[in-house]
Amino acid sequence: MPLPEPSDETETVGASFACHPHETYRRWRETGEVRMVRFPGPAPLTGWVVTGHAACRAALADPRLSKDSATEVFARYAGLPTGGPGGALTTHMLNSDPPRHTRLRRLVQQAFTQRRVARLRPAIEARVTALLDALDAPVEPDGAEGPDEVDLIGRFALPLPLAVIFDLLGADPGDPGVLQVRGHTVTGGEGDGEVSVPTAEAMLDRLRVLIEQKRAHPGDDLLSALVAARDNGDRLTEEEVTSMAFLLVLAGHQTTVNLIANGLYSLLTHPGQLAAVRADASLLPRLTEEILRHESPFGIASLRYTTQSVTIEGTTIPAGEFVQIALLAANRDPKVFTDPDRFDLTRDASGHLAFGHGIHHCLGAPLARLQAEIAFGHVIRRFPALRLADPDRAPTWQDNPRHRGLLTLPVRLR
Repeated sequence: MPLPEPSDETETVGASFACHPHETYRRWRETGEVRMVRFPGPAPLTGWVVTGHAACRAALADPRLSKDSATEVFARYAGLPTGGPGGALTTHMLNSDPPRHTRLRRLVQQAFTQRRVARLRPAIEARVTALLDALDAPVEPDGAEGPDEVDLIGRFALPLPLAVIFDLLGADPGDPGVLQVRGHTVTGGEGDGEVSVPTAEAMLDRLRVLIEQKRAHPGDDLLSALVAARDNGDRLTEEEVTSMAFLLVLAGHQTTVNLIANGLYSLLTHPGQLAAVRADASLLPRLTEEILRHESPFGIASLRYTTQSVTIEGTTIPAGEFVQIALLAANRDPKVFTDPDRFDLTRDASGHLAFGHGIHHCLGAPLARLQAEIAFGHVIRRFPALRLADPDRAPTWQDNPRHRGLLTLPVRLR
């Protein structure tokens, strides 16, 4: 595909974007919902950004915006290595269009059922309780109080979804090095939540071992179900099983870490809303939806590119250019949500696009919601004095426009 080149009308986002994206998105919505933007970084990307709710919703379902091998297309565009794990980790439904996507989604849905997710509730409850027990435990054997300040991401929001994914895949969470991903850039450094090539290669090796174990000794787990899934004689190939497991680990982990951390931070910075949830646990589902809307775990949907000329909100985008669908902007569109910058548990947030829309709507959304509701409920009950360690300390956000998540969440428990 031709490489989009910056023009005089291209806006390059500044260093403050990661910390203050809502101000920029508000300006973009008000001055034109589609524009050419350059996101700098280790692998800079120039493409069209869509910001309005209606335009984003339509774009998410537009077949002319292709996802077919989008990661490989971007790698070629950015001059990144295209070898390494390759198709073994990218041959999944999020990186494909119909009819291939239709086939993959149908097979995967046989394994990733609502019933399987619902059965995880006791295991999630146990994981949450164990992690909070560890937070609450005294450090010294004489019973002295634990550390006055703890990081709720490193000690809770990150290990929880990883442990749940281990349970889902039927992997042993105690096995050193199993599928650990967090905070890697495309160049292998730390900081923005992407997965480096070395990390992906290590994950690939571990997934292959797990899949062989499930073939030899299938169990009542998702990975065994993926291996066994079939439809009229069709079944997932070895590469497709591996790639789908990788997607579940990567997307499930990133989304849920950000959802839990963003939710706890929002509660701690809105004491009236926190008091309301403490007083009425039935608000937990509503809390989860408002967090998904107000501080969406993914700022921008997974990458798409135009296969033909497309006109969005009066702007014509030529064929062969990248399109970034800004979920974070869509979910604060005042045309859909009244006073959208207000964090408000009384509103109906059900129209948000945090999990996408159309055929690529997140398959793991029910699991992310379940983990978040359980996590929020247990944390606020367990620690009635929970508060930010330093309310005046500015939060540190991942420096990546695609991910909306804190890097740390220092709190005091007592």
